[in-house]
Amino acid sequence: MDKKGDCPVKASYLETIALIERLHRQCMDVVKNELDRLGVRDLNAVQAMILFNLGEAELTVGELTQRGYYLGSNVSYNVKKMVEHGYLKQERSPHDKRATHLRCSDKGLDICKRLDALFAAHAEELGGTGLDRQGLSATNDGLHRLEGYWAAARVGTRPAYISAA
Repeated sequence: MDKKGDCPVKASYLETIALIERLHRQCMDVVKNELDRLGVRDLNAVQAMILFNLGEAELTVGELTQRGYYLGSNVSYNVKKMVEHGYLKQERSPHDKRATHLRCSDKGLDICKRLDALFAAHAEELGGTGLDRQGLSATNDGLHRLEGYWAAARVGTRPAYISAA
């Protein structure tokens, strides 16, 4: 504890939380700018990322959220809009009439390819910034550990890799 009674990790922890939020917003802005550049007006950045993460797979709405491809409370609205605008195909499950399977249409797959090209270009450019694969891997490792901590904290348990101090 420091003189004020705060844990020394607290300031870094709070900075990480704020940075995660800012990075997410900035990423959505980058995706939206690409959609604007492509002349795509009937799709927002969140919807484009759903398509990108879905790719060639076929999933239910529940699987979409379980896999972390969509984080939000209005997934049904976004799915409905993407179906209406021809980016997604939706079919009832032959085994469970309550479930619907989603897959990208050709129009949706085109968005996936465009975003893949954008992210590939970004990955190439990152080399010149001093942020290489090793640095990104270390960052990802820390974020995965934080994700595990938050997942455990949400249900009131302590992850195994966090020792009881």
